[in-house]
Amino acid sequence: MINSPVDNRESDKSHYGYVIVLCMALIMGVNVGLVMSSAGIFYQPVSRDLGVSVGKLGLYMSFNFLSSSLMLSIAGRLMDKYSARMLLTLSSAVLGFTVGAMGLCNAVWQFYIAGSVIGITLSFLLYLSFPTMINRWFKSRVGFFIGICSAASGIGGILFNPMGGYLITHYGWRSTYMLFGGVILLLVTPLIGLLLRNYPEDIGLQPHGANMQHVAVSGSGVEYSNAIRMPVFYGLIVFAFLMISISTLNLFIPKYVTSLNYTLEQASFAASAVMAGVTIGKVVLGMINDKNSLLGVAATVAGGIAGLALLLIGHVGIWAVTAGGFLFGWAYAGVTVETPMLVRAVFGDKDYAKIYSNISIAFAVGGAITAGGWGLLADFTSFRFILSLGVVFLTISGGIGVLALKVARTETAT
Repeated sequence: MINSPVDNRESDKSHYGYVIVLCMALIMGVNVGLVMSSAGIFYQPVSRDLGVSVGKLGLYMSFNFLSSSLMLSIAGRLMDKYSARMLLTLSSAVLGFTVGAMGLCNAVWQFYIAGSVIGITLSFLLYLSFPTMINRWFKSRVGFFIGICSAASGIGGILFNPMGGYLITHYGWRSTYMLFGGVILLLVTPLIGLLLRNYPEDIGLQPHGANMQHVAVSGSGVEYSNAIRMPVFYGLIVFAFLMISISTLNLFIPKYVTSLNYTLEQASFAASAVMAGVTIGKVVLGMINDKNSLLGVAATVAGGIAGLALLLIGHVGIWAVTAGGFLFGWAYAGVTVETPMLVRAVFGDKDYAKIYSNISIAFAVGGAITAGGWGLLADFTSFRFILSLGVVFLTISGGIGVLALKVARTETAT
């Protein structure tokens, strides 16, 4: 398909793509930061007031993951066919309303319904928003900007967890939910609706970094109908499943650290080291992928394995636990950076949203299974066993990543 000529007057330094990055960072930092990164601070006070166990309340997150997994394939088609601006704005509005309404819940089943609705909105906001929009608006430094947007969720968690804890302590969890929902509904949603644009061509621009001689073709790569018949497509689904499974090990690191006779404060410090590794790792891995996708896979896997190895010998000193947590954070970062970059490297831009949305189903399914599954497995075995299994998963993921890139290079050569 040949595009009409586009205006190249706007320089890279003032390109509207940076506004798109801001919108995606707002979605990840505020919407996802409030709803996902800060979810844990509500568990204890809500479960106490409703008279249920933390585990029973926490099932609402399983409903979240389940509804996302069911919605993602449809969401990818909708993002490809209809206005991303409209879909993301509507999703943000529904998310804000739902989070605010959670402050009115009086029974745990109501949280399950809310979790299901949140999962539908997150199929657009969390899984598809920034990978799809960055790929539309940027032809250079794609990995860097994906890393920036992805890192925003961690920064949001760092900011909103203590803020939310203070608000819950002084004003209660109901008021805090309503305030969080209000921020999403009244602050982020209008900004997205006002600033977001679907494609650079809609406002007479080329994607950031595009060369004039390459503008004629609107998108290159593998069509969705062909991609789903390729073994590498299913290999990347396994890659995504393994990577999200590795990331959910993070939920059990504080408990593992305390089992080594460290204090809760030291365990919290290790958890903070993980989040620091995640935030820094997302940006750095994005930059590495811009230079070399194979090196990006290697950095993700090597960092994660080194981190888990240090955690496994954490009894030698707190330095090992802290350094291990930081390096493990790099593998955690690879979930939302390495996966979309691999999909882009293997399949190109042509049907990116459709292909990536289907592969992302593995994130939701894997998260739903392993968020609780690791704990059950640890009960029957040990924390050391599940961390060791994480090393195995990372090794397999690395092999899949290398093979996927080899397939992509072979296809390009032919």
